[in-house]
Amino acid sequence: MTTAKRIALFNAKGGCGKTTLAWNLAMGLSKRGATLLLDADPQGSLGYWADWAAEADGHALSVQSWSEQSAGQSADFAYWVIDCPPSLESAETREVLAMADWILLPVLPSPLDLWASQRSVEVISALHAGKAARNAAFVLNQVESHSALSRAAESAVQAMGLEVLPVQVARRAIYRNAAIEGKSVYQMGKRATAAVQEFEGIIEEILK
Repeated sequence: MTTAKRIALFNAKGGCGKTTLAWNLAMGLSKRGATLLLDADPQGSLGYWADWAAEADGHALSVQSWSEQSAGQSADFAYWVIDCPPSLESAETREVLAMADWILLPVLPSPLDLWASQRSVEVISALHAGKAARNAAFVLNQVESHSALSRAAESAVQAMGLEVLPVQVARRAIYRNAAIEGKSVYQMGKRATAAVQEFEGIIEEILK
């Protein structure tokens, strides 16, 4: 029996874009195999997005709340993508982080977001203490390539004791446009080519 690869999106600092990353990451993974997108955030943003979305263009993607998933579902999916609550005290957060194969921490290139992310790193380190391997990494989100602040943020996160994915997600209007249309960037045609390449790069990193 094949065990699903479980990828959690988490940061205790809200507004870091983790739901957008979870949605697009799940759509990219669904091109490779059946994917379960789980919404563990009480706000239920992914559920609303899924209700708004058009048909998934044949992608093997199922969207459920964390409370709906059952213990036996892992065999039905190659990948789980889980959007965690932005809370360190949440029982759902700790349950997801403890069982995840990969934890991605989206972080915006701003001092406030960087400072707030340090506690998240400490919690992940504690939950994964004693494990042979800890697959957890920052994903720099909404990066402006010519911004001195973005360059400084990259150096700052590298000092926090957690891997930083070499692939960054740029600040692009296409992400907002896709959300408005209830789609992922994979469904936005040629105008989303650069955005799709960013997510393909993230997927290659976590699957290698």
